[in-house]
Amino acid sequence: MLLLIRSARVVDTTSAHHDQVVDLLIENGLITRIGTGLAAPDGAQVIDVPDLHVSAGWVDGRAAANDPGHEHRETLTDLARAAAAGGFTDVVLLPNTSPVIDAKDTLGYVRRMAEALGGPGQPSRLHPMAAITKEAKGVDFTDMIDLHRAGAIAFSDGDHPLQNPDLLLKTLQYLRPMNGLLVNRAEEQLLTQFGQMHEGIQSTLLGLKGLPAMAEVMMIERDLRLLAYVLEQETDVPENPILHFACLSAAESVELVRRAKAKGLPISCDVAAHQLVFTDTDLAGFDTYLKVNPPFRAQTDVDALWNGLADGTIDMIVSDHHPHDEESKNIEFDMAEFGISTIETVFASVLTQAGTLPLTTLIDRLTLGPRRVLRLPAVTIAEGQAAVLTLFDPGAQWTFSRPVSPAKNSPFLGQTLTGKVLGTVLLNGTTLSLPSQTPKDYVADR
Repeated sequence: MLLLIRSARVVDTTSAHHDQVVDLLIENGLITRIGTGLAAPDGAQVIDVPDLHVSAGWVDGRAAANDPGHEHRETLTDLARAAAAGGFTDVVLLPNTSPVIDAKDTLGYVRRMAEALGGPGQPSRLHPMAAITKEAKGVDFTDMIDLHRAGAIAFSDGDHPLQNPDLLLKTLQYLRPMNGLLVNRAEEQLLTQFGQMHEGIQSTLLGLKGLPAMAEVMMIERDLRLLAYVLEQETDVPENPILHFACLSAAESVELVRRAKAKGLPISCDVAAHQLVFTDTDLAGFDTYLKVNPPFRAQTDVDALWNGLADGTIDMIVSDHHPHDEESKNIEFDMAEFGISTIETVFASVLTQAGTLPLTTLIDRLTLGPRRVLRLPAVTIAEGQAAVLTLFDPGAQWTFSRPVSPAKNSPFLGQTLTGKVLGTVLLNGTTLSLPSQTPKDYVADR
């Protein structure tokens, strides 16, 4: 494939071309030339659009896979296409499929599908996590060594937070020799049983059982103490994080992580994009599309999340993409499933609300942060490097009206957002959504 990208502003703090407007020539999956006024070779596809920006390919560190088991919601093919529409060249999958990714056969199926979808000309690469416990039930360990050797990118029970402290302790000890990563969403479930939304004034007004922020804070405190216990006999603290907190939602959680990092603990964390946009007051109309776990909390919590992004306490932004069918959402609020379909709107939803957060910081949290945490190969915009790129226009306004994913449980449907993904380049494949096209019309040149 020959591709010439004209007059693109580079957003890549690791590149010598950062913040420069340049042309990029891509041949057979490599960036072969970077300069200005480059001539287009015969047969090259040329991308030349106003206000074009380019960065390393974005990484989504948390998305639910419904294949195998619930393909009617979204197949892996659907997910890969929706991810590309959202600007993601790489996506990390939760293990909560049916069956759960807790053995090599299930992991092998997902990896084979992922390899086909991430191959030449395909939209994005999928990286499955494996479960820590069998069926993600929090009782018996999986064979993590075999799963690690079989290609699991990290270990987590996904949507099921580890409740047993002994299991978490032993998992940390087990993964240390493998340089493995444990991902846990912090929630003390005995405090959140039957909860529907954030515990506060709004939940009281609506008469709904609350999910207290304390349930998240207590679990983070516990996990940090256990990690410190594991490391207290070691002289060399690992450079890579070995414990990752998923989907922070509370102000006190951010402060706990900030203090632990200052002490040198090898930890990392992320925030779901929608947690930066909504608060619990947005649920006044009982909109089931806003029912998520962790729940939308108070404005003070949202402000703390933004501050954590700005100062580097929060390493990455994730979609926490959870597609659902209509029957799971178009029912009474207390019966509806948690989760929203978000992978196509991560960048735009965050940028629309970003305020004073620099664009460079936002892109870093979609590129450098997740690649470092997840041990993915570094990607930079330089001659001779692999072409793994995301193309976008941060100033473009557009209406999210035609999602690529078959799942429609998005609170952003019909909303006008700022910041549009124009396409992705993944090795020798290009997926484009140019301004003259509707959001669902994609062109693939190979």
